[in-house]
Amino acid sequence: MSEDFAARRKRARETTASIRGEAEARGEPLAWFDDVYRRAGGDTAMVPWADEEAHPGLAEWIARSGTIHEGRALDVGCGLGDNAEALSAAGYDVTAFDISPIAIEWAGKRFPHTRVDYLVASLLDLPAEWLGKFDLVNETYTLQALSGEARTAAFSATASLVAPGGTLLVIGRVRDENTEMAGPPWPLTRAEFMHFETLGFTARAFQSFTVLDGVNSVDHVRAVFERTI
Repeated sequence: MSEDFAARRKRARETTASIRGEAEARGEPLAWFDDVYRRAGGDTAMVPWADEEAHPGLAEWIARSGTIHEGRALDVGCGLGDNAEALSAAGYDVTAFDISPIAIEWAGKRFPHTRVDYLVASLLDLPAEWLGKFDLVNETYTLQALSGEARTAAFSATASLVAPGGTLLVIGRVRDENTEMAGPPWPLTRAEFMHFETLGFTARAFQSFTVLDGVNSVDHVRAVFERTI
């Protein structure tokens, strides 16, 4: 990451909370995602979560899972498409969605020859035909970008997408149960990760790792669940 890119990324992160606040003030609490992409003006450095590569937690899982990757996969809150493309390259038939039309258009321009089906959709208003249909659902950073009632609803919505016997992969920042953090993002607690066990899933792996964010190492968790109910 160049010094110039890092400086622009720092500015983007400093303005994220205010962009969200502006959207809430006008009565559109989820519109801030699209606002971030719009204000970025085609500069990925100005999108705080866009690193122009698959998340390392996902990339490692793909590389180390040691299985044939096939079946239908869904990438939740796909942003500019790097995670979706990594899943596609691994062999999955991938659908990827984001609430931001700008993000979906941008992803299409970045990957003009993609096999991924990029669509505009909201996790809180899912197409009925998606429910229970995906062999793998990847959720990276979307839950931690939500708060309040939207966050609560997003857990059940994410769970509803996984087919019986399918896999749910949840990757995000993690915080101590007694630690409050200003957001966005609002890292997940271990209890929040494990909430999926109350939604018909059995945890198959729960792995802690760190991601270098500038000069800081940030605690993350990769949780792998199987839908057993």
